[in-house]
Amino acid sequence: MLSSVAKRSLPRLPLILPQRRGLAAHVEDKTTSSAGGAHEAHQPLQNPSSRPIILFRRPRCGETSSGEMFQYTAMCPKPSFSRIDGAPHLLSRINWQDPTNDPIFRQFIPLASKFLPAHSKVNMDPLGERNDEVVEGLIHRYPDKALFLAVSVCTTYCTFCTRCYSVGPNTELVTKASHKPGLNKWNEIFAYIEANPQIQDIVVSGGDSFYIHPEHIRGIGNRLINIPHIRRFRFASKGLAVAPMRFLDTSDDWTDALIEVTQKTKEAGKEVAMHTHFNHANEFSWITEAAAQKLYAAGVTMRNQTVLLKGVNDDVQTMSTLIRKLADNHVSPYYVYMCDMIPNAEHHRTPLQTILDLESQIQGSIAGFATPKFIVDLPGGGGKRSALSYDSYDRQTGISTFTAPAVTAAAAARGRREKPQVFKYYDPINYDAHAETDEEMRTDSL
Repeated sequence: MLSSVAKRSLPRLPLILPQRRGLAAHVEDKTTSSAGGAHEAHQPLQNPSSRPIILFRRPRCGETSSGEMFQYTAMCPKPSFSRIDGAPHLLSRINWQDPTNDPIFRQFIPLASKFLPAHSKVNMDPLGERNDEVVEGLIHRYPDKALFLAVSVCTTYCTFCTRCYSVGPNTELVTKASHKPGLNKWNEIFAYIEANPQIQDIVVSGGDSFYIHPEHIRGIGNRLINIPHIRRFRFASKGLAVAPMRFLDTSDDWTDALIEVTQKTKEAGKEVAMHTHFNHANEFSWITEAAAQKLYAAGVTMRNQTVLLKGVNDDVQTMSTLIRKLADNHVSPYYVYMCDMIPNAEHHRTPLQTILDLESQIQGSIAGFATPKFIVDLPGGGGKRSALSYDSYDRQTGISTFTAPAVTAAAAARGRREKPQVFKYYDPINYDAHAETDEEMRTDSL
């Protein structure tokens, strides 16, 4: 059915009505290309059944019944900062009998009826990454680690994406700071890394490293292996959650490239890992488990980074189940992050107290090596801090403060923009427990 649908012209925002049309929606081809193979984003989902599906479009006049128009009005978001689509594997994991209460639906399909007024401190670049961009596509914030943004597309777009300033296509509201693959640009990045021997650790991300061509995976890996002071690097990808069948496809060269780089890195006495992104145990299927087993058997180290989301994983039982599911499938539960302060994501956020309570109750119930760190990635560029490391937390105003001495000192040493000595995180203004202090939290300033 998808093959015939794919031949149609793509309307702007296709509407999906699960109870009437199943998953027969329009296919989006996300290949980004320009002259020369070195500048082409890899198209990892060659099979139409694996390509992302755009989920909404505005009904044309006379095209739908009043009931369908009502459904569109209730479901479709306002003009958005990110593309709204979903990979078929993820869509297949949704309970379509009760979608609005489904934890996967809530992550990827925004409902206008759920949107809350934005906090005054939301930001398209909530972590201040662009302030630490030393060359195009390289973020150097921490003394010994840098972030290599190799591509700007993803296999699916989260509605809480911390990098919504650059990831995905332009929308009605924003022109993205795109990071397209390009060997000339990458050579500048490698030159900076080689010139700064204090850098020992590189995160290759984007976007999703699933969209880096297999030959470029090999090229990036070989280049980093051959830089003497680089001891560790990792490829960040949501692929294991979004399209696990790809890892089992013997004709897919991306997995082979990752395994080859893993073997070469170990032979060189260095470390490489793949960082995954699961937020709920329901994202695992038998295919996911088989793919994780294949990577584990091939020696690939896997670590997971979870985002704490209201109504998705913000209770002890759900988070504990996810942690155990990850550990049982050889994926190390690495981080649980507070949701970042981006536009249109206020309904996803929880108070700091939620993550503090989760850590308190989960610690000791699961083996220490399988217990993640509970983290706040500080607004404005303070970097990752343990949620428990706050200097102050006023639960009435919902304002917490943190210091980040290493990050602040590193910025000063490199002559970068001066960072504040104190960083603030703000609880969501519409959370029930803090509703009476909304106005105070709106007007507080850094």
